[in-house]
Amino acid sequence: MPQLTNKPLPWFKINPQARKAFDDGELRLLGESLKVRQLQPVLARPDGTLIAGERRLRAAKLAGLESLQVIVTDEPLSDSQIRTIQLTENLHRADLSGHEKWQACAELMCMNPEWQLKDLAGHLKLDPSMVTRLLSPSKCIQAVQEALVAGRIGISDCYAMSKVDAKEQHELLALKLDGASRDEIEHRGRKARNAPAPAVRLARCKVPLSSGLNVTVSGEELSLDELIDALGEAQKEAKKARDQALDVKTFQAVMRDKAKAGV
Repeated sequence: MPQLTNKPLPWFKINPQARKAFDDGELRLLGESLKVRQLQPVLARPDGTLIAGERRLRAAKLAGLESLQVIVTDEPLSDSQIRTIQLTENLHRADLSGHEKWQACAELMCMNPEWQLKDLAGHLKLDPSMVTRLLSPSKCIQAVQEALVAGRIGISDCYAMSKVDAKEQHELLALKLDGASRDEIEHRGRKARNAPAPAVRLARCKVPLSSGLNVTVSGEELSLDELIDALGEAQKEAKKARDQALDVKTFQAVMRDKAKAGV
C-alpha cells in the first residue's frame, strides 16, 4: 500500500527516465521553491528506486536540502506503467525537448504493441492530435530526425514535413535550416500535397468493351486525355465515312493515307 513519508536524499536511486537533459538555472529556481514548500511528493519503490520526480530530486540536491517528501509504493508496476508515469509528469510540468518527447512516446508504443494512438493519448492525458504530432518524427527521413535531435528544428516542423514524401522532406528541411518559419514550411508542404500527380502515359492502350470488341490506341507517351481526344476524333471521322457510304476497310485505308499526308 502506498505510504507518504520523508526520506533523506542519499536514500534515492535514479534509473534512466524520460527526461535526458536538465537546465541548472531552472533546477536552482525549483530548489528555492522546494525550500519553501514541496507541492508534490516524488514517487519511489521501497528500495529507493525513483519512479517519478528526478527533476525535484536534482533540484533538492542543488539547493542543499536533506530530504524529500515521497510516496513509497510496493505496487507491482510494469516498465510501461513506470515510463507512462514519468512521461505524463514531465509532459504536464516542465517541457522535455522535442526529441525526448518523441523518443519517450515511441518507446511506450513499442512497449505496448497493442496500443493505438488513442490509447497512448488516454494514458498521457493528451489530445490524440498532440500524440500524432509527438510521434510525427517517426515518419520523417533520417536527416529530419537528426536535425530534431540537434535542436535545429522542433516537433511542429517535423509534423509539417512528415506529411510529404522523402524528396519534399529534404527540400523543406533545407528551407527550415535557411531560416524559413514554421508557417512557411507548413504552406510549402500543403502546396506539395495538393500538387496534381504526374500523368501516367502508355505507348499502347487496349480498351475491352462490353460488346466484346476491343479498341486499341497507340502512340508516343499516350495520356488519358490524349486517348479521349483520339477516340473522339476517330468517332467523328468514322461518322463522316458512314455518311459517304464507305465500309470499314476503306475507312481504315482513307485514314491511313490522311495520316501519311499529314492532313
